[in-house]
Amino acid sequence: MKLKNKRAAILVEDLYNDLEVWVPYYRLKEEGVLVHVVGSGTASTYHGKYGVQISADKCAKEVRGKDFDLVIIPGGYAPDRMRIHPEMVQLVREASENGKILASICHGGWMLASANVVRGKRLTSYVAIKDDLVNAGALWEDSEMVQDGALITSRKPEDLPAFCRAIIQSMSSL
Repeated sequence: MKLKNKRAAILVEDLYNDLEVWVPYYRLKEEGVLVHVVGSGTASTYHGKYGVQISADKCAKEVRGKDFDLVIIPGGYAPDRMRIHPEMVQLVREASENGKILASICHGGWMLASANVVRGKRLTSYVAIKDDLVNAGALWEDSEMVQDGALITSRKPEDLPAFCRAIIQSMSSL
């Protein structure tokens, strides 16, 4: 429980990638992190691509980026739904502005682009959104995990072990 008293937000909307929410969720809890599931506010329960449901602890308008040590943006198609909610985008932007750890996997990069926090940053994502991130000014690369300061990114569920290790290592040095 080396990360006791650390706080994390995992952002959710419908069609999130089930593994990209639940693996970091339980891995962080195992380390003693207080994990909050933060939804857009469109519902109290959200459904993953494979049908697994998750209940939000809070909605984005109730929290601020500075409230957390870490904000995780999972993939699936949820990020495309998240980014139409200004409160969700603002949460990511505020976390970045406050030097908090931002961790994005798969299509989560859509939220990073919408929050305008990728210009000049090295990162990775699912290959299908590479052009979106490059057009937003990111320096995209095809690696299982890329870390640029407080920004941690990975491509797909198979990269979750490297993704979670990088998150835990970064939180350990806070």
